[in-house]
Amino acid sequence: MRLWSPEIPDGGKIPRKYVMPAAGGENISPPLRWEGIPAGTRSLVLICVDTHPIARNWMHWVVINIPPSVQELPEGASGRAMPSGAQELINSYGFRGYGGPQPPPGTGAHPYHFILYALDVEKLSISERPAFKEVERAVAGHLLDKASFVGYYER
Repeated sequence: MRLWSPEIPDGGKIPRKYVMPAAGGENISPPLRWEGIPAGTRSLVLICVDTHPIARNWMHWVVINIPPSVQELPEGASGRAMPSGAQELINSYGFRGYGGPQPPPGTGAHPYHFILYALDVEKLSISERPAFKEVERAVAGHLLDKASFVGYYER
């Protein structure tokens, strides 16, 4: 399975328009694409998490119950053009949907991990505002495959 963004190179810098307004951006969700979903997949889960020690696994985006027939999310899909059945949960900022990078100034480059999980269940049962460890626990018993890439942002 493979996950990527045509706008964020793996290991590269996240463009400013995808970051929070307080960090100089527009908070637009980036375009994402995937391929190689394993047979038997009944749903997909997508997250974006900042694993920098200062951020302590800050959840920027959590989307559950994405139909396995979906192969991409277009730019700006969060809150506007999500696939039927997909559910955006509450991020660490406290609102539903995508919340872009906003690292504290002077803390260096933060790694934003975009992770896609292929699951053998149609609907994932999880809290409305899950922590990273909760997502990992919830998908663990249903995981068929996972793919990821990392983008960086620094102020």
